Amino acid sequence: MIYLDSAATTMQKPPSVSRACVSAMRTMASPGRGGHRPAMLAARTAFACREEAAALFGVNEPENVVFTFNATHGLNIAIKSLVKRGDTVLISGYEHNAVTRPLHALGAVVKVAYGPLFQPEAMFRSFEEQLTPEVCAVVCNHVSNVFGYILPVERIAALCRARGVPFILDASQSAGCLPVDMSQLKAAFIAMPGHKGLYGPQGTGLLLCGTDTQPLLEGGTGSMSARQEMPDFLPDRLEAGTHNIPGIAGLLEGIRYVRREGPLKILERERRLMQTAAKGLSALPEITVYADPQGSAQAGVLSFQVGEMDCELVGEALGKCGIAVRAGLHCSPLAHRSAGTYEKGTVRSSFSSFNSRLEAERLVWEIGHLNRKNSR
Repeated sequence: MIYLDSAATTMQKPPSVSRACVSAMRTMASPGRGGHRPAMLAARTAFACREEAAALFGVNEPENVVFTFNATHGLNIAIKSLVKRGDTVLISGYEHNAVTRPLHALGAVVKVAYGPLFQPEAMFRSFEEQLTPEVCAVVCNHVSNVFGYILPVERIAALCRARGVPFILDASQSAGCLPVDMSQLKAAFIAMPGHKGLYGPQGTGLLLCGTDTQPLLEGGTGSMSARQEMPDFLPDRLEAGTHNIPGIAGLLEGIRYVRREGPLKILERERRLMQTAAKGLSALPEITVYADPQGSAQAGVLSFQVGEMDCELVGEALGKCGIAVRAGLHCSPLAHRSAGTYEKGTVRSSFSSFNSRLEAERLVWEIGHLNRKNSR
């Protein structure tokens, strides 16, 4: 299997990740639930993961690194800590349903900063115009999960700081391959999954907290057990219930891998593979490729369309050839509306540090073969 669906989850992990998960299941209990060795080993592992994440993402206190089930979980905490019914929230035109659905459920008034694909200056100008006094929060993804479009989040965050508006960053596609620095962005929250660019297991995520929080869940925390309110300190305030210690142990090893390799080195690999695929697909007849001509505003995600073929059928055909991609709307209908691809969707290939040039070239060959067969 050639796995080109890392924007959904990275399947190829550093070997240390699975070893750590298995070891944790065999040797660790729950942190904060006892002074015995299995509980203490779990507590040390969880704190080590917080420390590694804090060092990677510029968080001053490891306790401000909160474990979540995924980025969606973290975004729900962040949004519901800042936004109440009727509040006005500004988002980009490339947001995932993990942002738009919680806002819809809250009854927020949603303003959208639109801009063409791969034109960060136009996107920033749109945020400047739309960030009016009634806006109580801004939510923006760092990289579009559909197109790999890198949004100008550093400038957007600075704009929010200048206007005194809390900023939430969705780093689902950037954590692990782009610089994400809490100390520079000074975001209210940064949410990210563990199972994508951090190479951890599914069911893991991180929420970096820079402001007051409201719990999404209430329950046991292993601390302050005599009181019926959730603790007023992090991370306990947001971590009700039993931790996913095998997942956290694996995530710790994934973060260590990213720190050793360096996010920019990983980005360079992924971008090189994406550009190989983009160049090859662009040379084929009747293929529409969504790629940044300059290259600097795109990460390792590439969307394309094959003539008039249904994108889901293209994805299925590639799957039968042993190539895993994702097709359709990618849980991001707003992004497709912004790019003009809503009616057809796209086929998305997304690369990781563990893919090769030969795999990118094989994708091009199979699409060429499929295209020729379909045009007969």
